[in-house]
Amino acid sequence: MNYTVYILRTSSNTFYTGQTNNLEKRLKEHKNKTSKSAKYMRSFKSFKLVYSETHPALSQALKREAELKKLSHTQKETLINAILDR
Repeated sequence: MNYTVYILRTSSNTFYTGQTNNLEKRLKEHKNKTSKSAKYMRSFKSFKLVYSETHPALSQALKREAELKKLSHTQKETLINAILDR
């Protein structure tokens, strides 16, 4: 099973970083503001998936999620832009 680490840009231009083993399902949960959706995301009108990467093990995904969460807003912008420039 693969795990995806992802970054969402909210309608307020903030970032939310998470990980999941089913990205499509997780994005639907965020969109529908279900009880499984992150409480932080429920207050935003909309969001856009701006970054994702896949890892073969949960431990790797959790480690990478923690690394990304420590990045500043500017550093996350740089990471996202580097992917877009490819």
